[in-house]
Amino acid sequence: MTRKKPGKIKTRKPAGRIEVRKSGVHGRGVYATKPISKGARIIEYTGKRVLWEEVPNDLNDPHTFLFGLDNGKDVIDPTTGGNEARWINHSCDPNCEAIEENGRVFIYALRNLRPGEELFYDYALQVDEPITSEVAEESRCFCRTSRCRGTMLEAKS
Repeated sequence: MTRKKPGKIKTRKPAGRIEVRKSGVHGRGVYATKPISKGARIIEYTGKRVLWEEVPNDLNDPHTFLFGLDNGKDVIDPTTGGNEARWINHSCDPNCEAIEENGRVFIYALRNLRPGEELFYDYALQVDEPITSEVAEESRCFCRTSRCRGTMLEAKS
């Protein structure tokens, strides 16, 4: 009887439920790779925590990934330590929602999601300054849904 030398044991990382790839809506997007049930927590929006006052006013790219927290002071900047959640696009008719829990932001499914379906949440952007034509253009929505309000800005009640 011959014995095999102990070798490295290969373990496969289980395939995730989402992946980032090219989006027909805007740049990159996040897609379900497996069915995701309504109400499921999909991913945490991660990144470096910084104060809003530390964020430069003259960012070169108006399409930032900053996620403001409910305390009004902190923001998550996923360009450092971020994950796939930063690529989830906006839609005026979303299939996901972002919920803050104890200072952390999680993305949840609003309905059952099928493999291949792109994930969206409503960014509901808030602007503290007057909405100029430049701000309106930077906040333009590309979701093309029947409920599109034409902007990623927070819906006015």
